[in-house]
Amino acid sequence: MRNLDRSDRKILELLQENGRMTLTELAEKVGLSATPVAERVRRLEREKVITGYHARIDPRALGLNLLVFVEIRLSAKSGDLFDEVKRALAWLPEVMECHLVSGDFDYLVKARISEMGDYRRLLGNILNRLPAAAESRSFVVMEEVRETLALPLA
Repeated sequence: MRNLDRSDRKILELLQENGRMTLTELAEKVGLSATPVAERVRRLEREKVITGYHARIDPRALGLNLLVFVEIRLSAKSGDLFDEVKRALAWLPEVMECHLVSGDFDYLVKARISEMGDYRRLLGNILNRLPAAAESRSFVVMEEVRETLALPLA
């Protein structure tokens, strides 16, 4: 992958703020004409720097009022076991993110749910389906102070 110049970074910054910005608007804010900006955007997409365009939806509008994080520790560790865990968690629609992490626990799961009863079912599903699940620790978010998908481009 090649280095990103100042114009590339400005394009990425603007598209992170508003992925629906027209090429004309983008060109005006970057200080280039529309044709080179369009070529840059296509190149950034082709090189998988830009991986998609998405609508951000307020979870509360869908009744998903609770955000929970679950730490999971496995009783054993191996490449095959990690693959099984990935498969087991892939089918859970409430799971927004799942990360294999270092530290006291093996996995960190982020999930959006409607109510505590859903959380109980989710936790049961996770622990029953995960091979070698030894322990879990959960955190229910009381207030979302900051959440962003924007990456720092400075």
